[in-house]
Amino acid sequence: MQNNMKICLIWIAFLILLKPAFAQTQSTYHTEEVSFKSGDGKIMFAGTLTMPDGIKEATAVVLVSGTGKQDRNGNMAGHPIFAQIADHLSTHGFAVLRLDDRGTGKTTGVYETSTTGDFADDALTAVHYLKGVRGINGKKIGLLGHSEGGAAIAIAAAKSKDVAFLVSVAGLAMSGYEAQIRQNEDIVNASTLPDYDKKRSNEINGLMFKTALKYADSDSLGTVLNKTYAVWKVKDDAYFKTLNIAFDHFRFPIYSYANNAVQPWYRYFIKYNAAKTIAKIHVPILALNGDKDLMVAGEQNLANWKNYSAAGGNRKVRTVLLSGLNHLFLPCNACTIAEYPKIKAGFSQRALGIITSWMQQNI
Repeated sequence: MQNNMKICLIWIAFLILLKPAFAQTQSTYHTEEVSFKSGDGKIMFAGTLTMPDGIKEATAVVLVSGTGKQDRNGNMAGHPIFAQIADHLSTHGFAVLRLDDRGTGKTTGVYETSTTGDFADDALTAVHYLKGVRGINGKKIGLLGHSEGGAAIAIAAAKSKDVAFLVSVAGLAMSGYEAQIRQNEDIVNASTLPDYDKKRSNEINGLMFKTALKYADSDSLGTVLNKTYAVWKVKDDAYFKTLNIAFDHFRFPIYSYANNAVQPWYRYFIKYNAAKTIAKIHVPILALNGDKDLMVAGEQNLANWKNYSAAGGNRKVRTVLLSGLNHLFLPCNACTIAEYPKIKAGFSQRALGIITSWMQQNI
């Protein structure tokens, strides 16, 4: 009996000693509206910095958005995923900076003429700003990127030693060309199109992407794309006649595609080399993807984060495939893009727990 009582007393004492350590994982934080200029002074960035209270030198992370103009809260289909991420991380002791994209909210500049490389530079500008903020450890500032933001943070980390770590959330780790092929095939194959139209979609998409890659640096890109489509259309019309179907409902948006493809963003993106870029990164990386993501294929991109990093000698990489989550890390049923606004749940709490735990242990 006495031995049992001693064990109980020792266990109670152990729990009492542990209590302060557990308590430190929960923090209050305050919010600051911040602004700073780009290195050349042409862009004024504006955003929100959440700073944990009571921490003298906090680890910090900059949130980097994906394709499409987004405000600092990362609002997509009614889901403010960046605001949710920032709240969770700052509650657990991390400083978080989230920004309005170029030409959005209070940030100036022109988004439409910018490239993934420009967004990487924006992220580094934010890192440089944080290095001068009191209460932040200048040697422990990392980047968290969503979707195309995964490519942007990889580019940033490959060119600057100021980036201490990376967190990829549905982040792209494929070449731009491969990403276009895979993303469009996944979306088409998950659609309700009849099989013959799925075949036609994948065929013309693949042909357009291959042509865009080949002529990405050419002034004649738009002309070549239109000619390539015209040749394909003749063959496709002949194919459709063999199906003996009265009406052809298939349309490829050649006009809008060609106009988009000749813009700076697309020319840069289609040439993006993920393998070469990620091999240059030598900091800890955490990459998470949902297995129901139609925009960034989970298994393939996670494998690339690990394999491309290893090729450059970096084995400080952890990858996690989360079941039942779509591109926004929301639980889904149909898991299509059209379902996004109908989902009531917020950003995955499981994913937030993994990110927090990894940052606490590795940074």
